[in-house]
Amino acid sequence: MFNANKIRKDFPILKRRINGKALIYFDNASTTQKPDIIVKKLRSQYGRFHANVHRGVYKIAEEATEKFEEARKKIADFIGAASPREIIFTRNATEAINLIAYSFASRLKKGDRILISLSEHHSNFVPWLRLAKEKGIGLDVVNLNPRRNFDYNDFNKKISKRTKLVAVAHISNVSGYIYPVEKVTKEAHRVGAMVLVDGAQSAGHMPVNVKKIGCDFFALSGHKMLAPSGIGALYGKQEILESLDPFLSGGEMIREVSVNDVSWNELPWKFEAGTPNIEGAILLGEAIDYLKKIGMKNIYRHKESLLQYALMHMRALNFIDLLGMEGFQARTAIISFNVKGIHPHDAASLLDQHGIALRAGHHCAQPFMKHLGVPATLRASFYIYNTKKEIDIFINALKEIHKKFAFR
Repeated sequence: MFNANKIRKDFPILKRRINGKALIYFDNASTTQKPDIIVKKLRSQYGRFHANVHRGVYKIAEEATEKFEEARKKIADFIGAASPREIIFTRNATEAINLIAYSFASRLKKGDRILISLSEHHSNFVPWLRLAKEKGIGLDVVNLNPRRNFDYNDFNKKISKRTKLVAVAHISNVSGYIYPVEKVTKEAHRVGAMVLVDGAQSAGHMPVNVKKIGCDFFALSGHKMLAPSGIGALYGKQEILESLDPFLSGGEMIREVSVNDVSWNELPWKFEAGTPNIEGAILLGEAIDYLKKIGMKNIYRHKESLLQYALMHMRALNFIDLLGMEGFQARTAIISFNVKGIHPHDAASLLDQHGIALRAGHHCAQPFMKHLGVPATLRASFYIYNTKKEIDIFINALKEIHKKFAFR
């Protein structure tokens, strides 16, 4: 049985008080808080097992390497990859996407096209925009439908045999809508295009199976799923990764170097130049263990329940603008909105006075903001330790703020 109140006890930061109020953390789409077990494991890793990996033959180096590679296996199992060799450690999802943009570039020629959506996070927009400008290739952008969701009909109009890569979010970090990545992948493969899915908002928040999706690449960030900052991963189909050139050069990613030539290491180390974030990778594995004990289906259902509860109350407030994103279906717990008469940044500061932490800004999705016709929004995003009681406090705070400050 899922019990958010029991889970909350694992997160020491939730005991903090902000401006005399209990902290309510609603910025989980940006980064999640860390359970006590991760904090303790970090101390243990540095205090007992720290050594470089894949190099030393002494005891603690072998222990560190074993833990590091075990984490790779955990990630592969967690997202349904065929082999740990298909998992590349990166700093975050952004680096994973840039790795593909760089390594895939040599395959592209003038006349080729890349297809993305209007609502992408800048991490899955700017690399392709930059690549299109540098290589002189076309960049097609899928529009949003009236509900601000991915327009699959527009996608079908714009994909063609000239499309070489489709890059799309699994979940929008602005709307929370879950995009039809299985259908997108199937159609892309029909025309011979590869597919990269930005899973920054889905991994650790809902069940993910890359084999079921069928995508060629999948990017994730550890800090959005209880792990420390500075660690992420790229999944790529083995046969494709083997055909790509490395992103970075240096130690670890080589097989042999002479004064005249170099040959690359085998997967996955071909793409992991230099000393990696060893502790980050190990703790990402520990975070996955923690999430699996709760159960990803349970986590998704809990977030779905919080979304419906919050939206039900917010839709009843005539001073809340949900910007056309009011649907419950195929959506996870991210709500972008504005308080009429109050600038988003002012509203966020006022909510902070109530101990409520949520994001205000363009959410690294400026094309999406322009589509909405606003420079910024507020964004509330929920996770495993959030409760309906916190949402009640949030709703009451919104009412108080609007009553005191709107149109002044």
